[in-house]
Amino acid sequence: MSGLVSVLSVSAGTLLAIALFVILVFWYIKDITQKKHTVLRNYPIIGRLRYFFEQMGEYFRQYFFTGERDEMPFNRATRAWVYRLAKNEGGIIGFGSTYNLHEPGSLVFVNAPFPVIEEEQLPTPALVIGEGWCERPFTARSIVNISGMSYGAISKPAVRALSRGAATAGCWMDTGEGGLSPYHLEGGCDVIMQIGTAKYGVRDADGRLSADRLRELAAHETVRAFEIKLSQGAKPGKGGVLLGAKVTEEIAAIRGIPVGQDSISPNRHRDAANADQLLDMVARVREATGKPVGIKTAIGGWQFMNELTEAIARRGIGAAPDFIAVDGGEGGSGAAPQALADHMALSIDEALPRVVDALIETGLRERVRVIAAGKLVTSARAAWALAAGADFVNSARGFMFALGCIQALRCHANTCPAGVTTHNPRLQRGLVVADKAERVAHYCRNMNREIDMIAHSCGLRQAREFRREHVRIVQGFGQSIAFNMLYPYPAAPA
Repeated sequence: MSGLVSVLSVSAGTLLAIALFVILVFWYIKDITQKKHTVLRNYPIIGRLRYFFEQMGEYFRQYFFTGERDEMPFNRATRAWVYRLAKNEGGIIGFGSTYNLHEPGSLVFVNAPFPVIEEEQLPTPALVIGEGWCERPFTARSIVNISGMSYGAISKPAVRALSRGAATAGCWMDTGEGGLSPYHLEGGCDVIMQIGTAKYGVRDADGRLSADRLRELAAHETVRAFEIKLSQGAKPGKGGVLLGAKVTEEIAAIRGIPVGQDSISPNRHRDAANADQLLDMVARVREATGKPVGIKTAIGGWQFMNELTEAIARRGIGAAPDFIAVDGGEGGSGAAPQALADHMALSIDEALPRVVDALIETGLRERVRVIAAGKLVTSARAAWALAAGADFVNSARGFMFALGCIQALRCHANTCPAGVTTHNPRLQRGLVVADKAERVAHYCRNMNREIDMIAHSCGLRQAREFRREHVRIVQGFGQSIAFNMLYPYPAAPA
């Protein structure tokens, strides 16, 4: 019997060796005869290692070779900060910070010699959007909120976890341009319905803006406001991109597009080619819904805000959008052409103060709420945005990290290992909705709490008292300069 086992094992080993030899010969012949890849033609079989390591290099660097503060788009220290907040583990570190206070662009908050003690602190107040200008204004309770991520770009369990977590934390959730799905409504959170350039979810059979669809969506009590997206930081001048592999039957039905085909939005609204036409669109949506209507856009310079404020001045203050969501050029939670992601639009560091200054100069600052987005995933960056003049902060990738994102950089490929941006049921299985909803809520609450903590350390009773003089920005020569010296407050009209 033992002899038979020995013969069988030898035979199995021989067969395995023969199979391996055949495979290597096949690859050798295939590599040396193909004409597409020079390395494989010159170095058959061995050359394949080059492509393997090139593909895997980004993952090896992430875990073994880069420093805590070296990686892009988010370094390991920043991701660890978000993970701790989402797990409710606190933001406590030991033995000092790895944050480089001498690097140009570093933030330094101006601590007060006599910080605000607990009994002097005030709760950060909610702000009303659209009060006095629409039938049903929206009271926004949280400084930190969930930025636009479409169902389709992110998975069903991800949307469900965000909706539930947002409801628990009291923040809003932006639908992104992919339309309103049942999963956005599931948790009962406040929802901002985004109207993208393709008008998914709000268009008629011809693809035009439908007043009937707007009224249907506005009938949902938790749909609090509408946002007309002109552009986003990841790809200004380019519409949304959802690759065909992620266009399931359900997503196609919600958007009104063919199954399995790339979903590429126009690069602008066909009915909004200038500031006046944009304000016409704002008025149509507000009239149909009775709810606040704002715009979302990346900023490239002064021209857009000048044209917009001039058009509002001609029409009257009531024509203004109820809010402006400013997206920095460093934004981008989804698929985008690298040429645009790398080089198009101003960073939020420049764009935000420019927008706020334009509103101050034209007397519109109290009329228009300002929302800031663009890698504002930590409480320090969010506090900076408040000091720059924002009323609220939106984050997409911060909440993706709260869901368990590991920055695999596969968002566009339907192979996300964390289940956040894939429609593969096997990969989605790892994203447990109940658990991740808790993490979403923890992240939001702890972000708001830490923003308050920074405010108290600056001598402020609550976070909405931040001003530019409370922040210093490190310059190229290693010294810091007050933010209000870089961007002095303009004079308001008399």
